[in-house]
Amino acid sequence: MPLRLRLRNDSAVPIEVGTVRLQTVREQTADQVLATEVLHGNARETLGEFFDADGSASDDNTLVFEGDCRRIKRIAERLADGQVRVEGTAGMHLGAEMTGGNIVVDGDATDWVGAEMKGGRIHVRGRVGHQLGAVYRGGHRGMTGGEILVDGDAGNEVGHSMRRGLIAVGGRVGDLSGVNLIAGTIVVGGEPGIRHGAGMKRGTIAFLDAQSSPEVLPTFRGAGNCRPTFLRFYLKHLAEQGWPVPDGALDALYRRYNGDFLELGKGELLVRSA
Repeated sequence: MPLRLRLRNDSAVPIEVGTVRLQTVREQTADQVLATEVLHGNARETLGEFFDADGSASDDNTLVFEGDCRRIKRIAERLADGQVRVEGTAGMHLGAEMTGGNIVVDGDATDWVGAEMKGGRIHVRGRVGHQLGAVYRGGHRGMTGGEILVDGDAGNEVGHSMRRGLIAVGGRVGDLSGVNLIAGTIVVGGEPGIRHGAGMKRGTIAFLDAQSSPEVLPTFRGAGNCRPTFLRFYLKHLAEQGWPVPDGALDALYRRYNGDFLELGKGELLVRSA
């Protein structure tokens, strides 16, 4: 039976639960978990002021948050192993800097999901906000490993300064996906915004929607058509994880563009042909 935290008292002021870590709470009773100090704005409160708890994470290494947690920040921050589920909406910094384990969100999530994550997997069944898998302001590298799967839409700057790993967005993405991309793979299933891959050095951004091709920046060069073998393996893997792969994407023809030639020019955009 997992440890369940049910949101009882919502607050207009954000609550930061970065101190509620699975690797700690699995050794605690429910009462001890509720005694954990969290930040409520600039004040310190106990978790029990806002949540009820029952069960234990000691057996199945699982922590569950229940309710509309859009103002609950830093859920599963720096997760190393085990599983965290959010049965509702998750707030900012979900899974930030995590190194392992698995996070599943049944609803939506807000900004900075998987920021600077290093390993593990995050699967959001709904939508996410901006800076998915991105670098924090003033940092050097965003996501450096692991996988982030989003079934719905995402905001701006997906994979900003990403170094390694896989990000897959099933719906629409905002602007500047893969900006300053160092390496890694971003897959977009829906309608794209603008200026994708600006400043990218290496890596791949694949656009799977044949009806809404992105406008390619002038610092990219066409490199012919292809059916990338690696992309087929990625899409099969994503389908096995329950991610909504668009019909026909595995066998489709893709136009390849190299860039950004303002940088190394070793990155690629793969745009599905109509």
